[in-house]
Amino acid sequence: MSNKKAPSRLSSKELEYYKKILLKLKDELAHDIKKMGENTNSGDSDSRDLSGHVQHMADVATDMYDKEFSLGLASKDREILQRINDALKRIEDGTYGFCLGTGTPITKVRLEAIPYAEYCLEYQERIEKKNKA
Repeated sequence: MSNKKAPSRLSSKELEYYKKILLKLKDELAHDIKKMGENTNSGDSDSRDLSGHVQHMADVATDMYDKEFSLGLASKDREILQRINDALKRIEDGTYGFCLGTGTPITKVRLEAIPYAEYCLEYQERIEKKNKA
């Protein structure tokens, strides 16, 4: 017989703790997304520098790469933002901290690392293995 105690439902104090973390992350991501949007839009120089001269093709390509990179980051941030919102809903409906795939509790260590985690580590690994195949 194992001495290992199975994780149980999170207490209301723990739920409040994770909710604060999630809300802080949400604010930070929303701010970052807004900043990236401002930076991406403010650089519309139509291949010209401040003096009005046409920029070198390499400079234009670098600018385009930077914009695409920023858009990619913003897209990833939006995805995480959605996962945070979903986690906040799970706190409200009482399902936060439980794996969406198996229904088993997600370890507190995992929730500390990824407070918006949807799956326990074992199930997440199965998903990733399946996606690689």
